[in-house]
Amino acid sequence: MALHTRVTELLGIDHPIVQGGMMWVGRAELASAVSNAGGLGMLTALTQPTPDDLRREIERCRKMTDKPFGVNLTILPSVSPPPYAEYRKAIIDSGVRVVETAGNKPHEHVEDFKAHGLTVIHKCTSVRHALSAQKMGVDIVSIDGFECAGHPGEDDIPGLVLIPAAADKIRVPMIASGGFGDGRGLAAALALGAEGINMGTRFCATVEAPIHDAIKLFLVNNDERDTRLIFRQFHNTGRVARNSISDRVVAMSQQPGVTFEDIRPLVSGACGREALETGNLDAGLVWAGQVQGLIHDIPTCAELLTRIVDDAGEIINRRLPGFFRAHQEVTA
Repeated sequence: MALHTRVTELLGIDHPIVQGGMMWVGRAELASAVSNAGGLGMLTALTQPTPDDLRREIERCRKMTDKPFGVNLTILPSVSPPPYAEYRKAIIDSGVRVVETAGNKPHEHVEDFKAHGLTVIHKCTSVRHALSAQKMGVDIVSIDGFECAGHPGEDDIPGLVLIPAAADKIRVPMIASGGFGDGRGLAAALALGAEGINMGTRFCATVEAPIHDAIKLFLVNNDERDTRLIFRQFHNTGRVARNSISDRVVAMSQQPGVTFEDIRPLVSGACGREALETGNLDAGLVWAGQVQGLIHDIPTCAELLTRIVDDAGEIINRRLPGFFRAHQEVTA
């Protein structure tokens, strides 16, 4: 089964499925497995401690797949930001052909990537941001609904509305993000106006994901209710899995006068990394979306992508046309 869209053509992939750029998770093991399965794997630039480490990770991924893969570069506001320009140069110098940008004020990065001939995907959480990205000259917009893990923005618009609202206004191809994990989601995304899907949480529960098996089982055992929204009062909303740490963060955030510094020790990236690598669910935050309710197993990436595309094809080619045939038989 094959689904061909502008996204598959632009990215040079077999299936319109992109792996999200996830901190600590977007490493060569997972990215190469997704690419080898026909999707687009994605390394996460800032997972690597330095730009030179990123160069080495890109080379390591290249040894594990001869298929296209991308690198995610997320620009976050910070008092002492990482050397984004040096990471950008590492991506360009390494011959990567696809990059995903996200976050705050990516203009200079997008311009440089485009000047060097890279295909640029930009992740947005609103229609207005998607239009801005299109104006910047990105090749593909990834539109992220409220169901997603990570930072869904402050508008709280779920994908069922956000995806077609964006499709009504943008001309470049669009990838739907947030809440996708099976063939039903892919078929729905195509029907809503997207030309592919982005999955993050779902790829965490695969054999090749470089995280502890206890975390994978945690995602399988959770349901769609097992997330928490944090950082709301700081206008930097994040969606994470429900565990003892996220419960504490929410409880502390409800106290009068709380500041980010009060909760910083609980939400540090180092603590989240420890949770992912050791399986200790009390060590830190585990970023995960509402799609947990659709995750019931831990397949290989190849098994997962084949299943998603086959199920989407079955829905598009058989189930939906069947409704029209049934109506015709009733009215005949």
